[in-house]
Amino acid sequence: MRIEKHPILDFKAGEKVTFTFDGKELEGYEGESIASALHAAGVRIMRESGHLHRPRGLFCNIGNCSSCLMIVNDEPNVRVCIEKLQAGMIVETQKGKGELK
Repeated sequence: MRIEKHPILDFKAGEKVTFTFDGKELEGYEGESIASALHAAGVRIMRESGHLHRPRGLFCNIGNCSSCLMIVNDEPNVRVCIEKLQAGMIVETQKGKGELK
């Protein structure tokens, strides 16, 4: 279930690394998108819609929409579909618009 090729984004998977998602340690490949690593780990819900709180998964997967906004290393509103995975990242589900800490 890993995204290996993309028609627009060019990313190459490097060595296997670990990162944290909502307090759980997961594995991915350095250089792939965070969304790709989450998808491969079985994560299908990226966030909730603002008004009705409906689950949102990957939509455009090219950084144009806001369906994949998450908190990465304490920074809110990161589009994880285009953010490259690095070892030790802390990724959290974002509720609402996101607030700077």
